Amino acid sequence: MAGHEHSHDDHAHDQRHSPSHSHGSGGHAHGSGGHSHGSGGHSHGSGGHGGHSHGVAADADRRWLLSALALIVVFMAGEVVVGFAAQSLALISDAAHMLTDAASIVLALIAMRLAARPARGGYTYGLKRAEILSAQANGVTLLVLSAWLGYEAVTRLFEPPQVTGSLVLITALIGIVVNLAATWCMSKANRSSLNVEGAFQHVLTDLYAFIATAVAGAIVLTTGFARADAIASLIVVALMLKAGIALVRDSGRIFLEAAPAGIDPDAVADRMVTEPLVEEIHDLHIWEITSGQPALSAHILVTPGGDCHAVRRSLQRRLSDEYGITHSTLQVDHVGEDEAGALLQIATPPDSTAAPNGASAASSAAEHCADSHGPVHRAGPHEH
Repeated sequence: MAGHEHSHDDHAHDQRHSPSHSHGSGGHAHGSGGHSHGSGGHSHGSGGHGGHSHGVAADADRRWLLSALALIVVFMAGEVVVGFAAQSLALISDAAHMLTDAASIVLALIAMRLAARPARGGYTYGLKRAEILSAQANGVTLLVLSAWLGYEAVTRLFEPPQVTGSLVLITALIGIVVNLAATWCMSKANRSSLNVEGAFQHVLTDLYAFIATAVAGAIVLTTGFARADAIASLIVVALMLKAGIALVRDSGRIFLEAAPAGIDPDAVADRMVTEPLVEEIHDLHIWEITSGQPALSAHILVTPGGDCHAVRRSLQRRLSDEYGITHSTLQVDHVGEDEAGALLQIATPPDSTAAPNGASAASSAAEHCADSHGPVHRAGPHEH
């Protein structure tokens, strides 16, 4: 992590940490019994943090978010009053949607503060997933509100109340202006963060909803067709459902350690295994620490006698340049070495010893990865 960086490029440094010439993985591989880099083998590790910082400025984008929040809260309060006075469910549903927008911005601000805290203690990544929690909470709230408003809208289709079209139209037109201003403010913020992007999408959705409400108000005012208000509410509900489902889905992928959208782990591994001297890649994991911060870990087997350090550095450059993965933890070993301390082995590995003289590299690799977690990747055609 930041401020706790190790360089393993120097053999003398490795030998100071381990009498067995350890090249342990992942910046610091913590084996049993202290702070060891690798465990009893010839394990080459990778910091994977060179030039990579997880810090987020505590005041990043606060001005734009607070400006949008102020616009939304002031208008939302007025809209609730007018909505009840005009008996317009469309205005009340718009106000409910704006409440979730305000909540999402508040959560985004809190999450940004939490994410900026340095990693310490048991939180080895810091509190970066606070933003994902806020995004998921916002998504769930949208789904609950859309269910309630959908029920009310369907009820009003059968028994429409008297709606004051002029109040609905005027309020909706003001709402369009307010949401345009709030959308502009949000567009200036850092939208690579899932909850900031979620808040932006909500404000944008509100803009579309107010357009629908303005049309409904004009219809009620000119034709007296009161059901137009309920129909506009259903349009708002549909937009809320779409935004809520997307937020829950995207945040759920991060919590479930799924690979980032657009990155195929099998394709990444097949690309990595083409690196010279690489015999096999297994125990490959790609996930997101938080939105926009992909991470990768893998166990690499290289040809006996190959330069593990050079392979590691080359693979890390490739991952950064081709896939934008700058947080990579690679355990690099020679084929046939003792794997009793494999850092990324999920299942308990079987006892194994170095390959006997004359044994093929493929045979030794096959024995080594008998219990590997996930598919094994080697050069040439293979099953995933």
